Amino acid sequence: MAERLSLTLNNTTTTMASSLCSQISASRLLCFSSSSGSKLSLPSSSFSFARSLVSSPLLSQKRCQAALVNRSFSSASTTHCTSATDPEQLNSAREDIKELLNTKFCHPILVRLGWHDAGTYNKNISEWPQRGGANGSLRYEIELKHAANAGLVNALNLIQHIKDRYSGISYADLFQLASATAIEEAGGPKIPMKYGRVDTSGPHQCPEEGRLPDAGPPSPASHLREVFYRMGLDDKDIVALSGAHTLGRSRPERSGWGKPETKYTKEGPGAPGGQSWTPEWLKFDNSYFTEIKEKRDEDLLVLPTDAAIFEDSSFKVYAEKYAADQDAFFNDYAESHAKLSNLGAKFNPPEGIII
Repeated sequence: MAERLSLTLNNTTTTMASSLCSQISASRLLCFSSSSGSKLSLPSSSFSFARSLVSSPLLSQKRCQAALVNRSFSSASTTHCTSATDPEQLNSAREDIKELLNTKFCHPILVRLGWHDAGTYNKNISEWPQRGGANGSLRYEIELKHAANAGLVNALNLIQHIKDRYSGISYADLFQLASATAIEEAGGPKIPMKYGRVDTSGPHQCPEEGRLPDAGPPSPASHLREVFYRMGLDDKDIVALSGAHTLGRSRPERSGWGKPETKYTKEGPGAPGGQSWTPEWLKFDNSYFTEIKEKRDEDLLVLPTDAAIFEDSSFKVYAEKYAADQDAFFNDYAESHAKLSNLGAKFNPPEGIII
């Protein structure tokens, strides 16, 4: 049974974490940018097409409180947590995550949390956990400080009470459970997940910064292939996973991308404003592909990496397919999401746990 230290939040910090959710819930899971708000200020290897969409306009006092929470996660997570071995706890945790999603509308940031923990995987490194991947290392302050992960401490705040309640679940499993559940609860496909991931034992096992994608590199298609091929994924995976941009919105004051407000975002939910990729930006469907293909609505966002899926001849085959056939998209997305969630993971038992 995995051992872990509980994080105890005081009343002020707990209240802050709850209030933050409405501001970050619509955050974009895959769009990346710099904290300064200027485009392309990060290295091309940064996961900036996700980062931009989750930072919250906090008052200075709340920033200080968030920093305290951030440090608490780093110290509270140093005990080795081996694996999730209790299917009953996994099922109960999933129900708690559903309740969180239904009350806080934080689907995008929870998807992003799982993706960023897994997306550091390097297939060219065989040793665990040096190879990166879904190992729970994103709970440590050193990795949370990576530019691509700005704001993800808020996601940890949102789900820490679930971790505290279910000691038999590793952080690595909880991150992936939250991500898959968020997709499903937003109307997406059932993800064929397995659990039992082993956690890293300390911040010294975090990957180096720079393994995640960027939103606006000079050669978007080449950049996407460089990053995702390193993970062992292919062109179909790249396009299918890009379809998760159907969720969320971007705020220019945080990312440098998008409009301050559109007809789709001026009333929230959550804090109003920003620019979404789709009209119904908390609904998972194939509208990301249809909207990019048509390019008929100036109130909808298209990043360079988004445009690339219809400009690159290989990507376009899949993008056209998904725009025309939502069932095909759902089938391929579910497969690619599950593949991503398993990258680099060490399972105990080795075959994993199905719930």
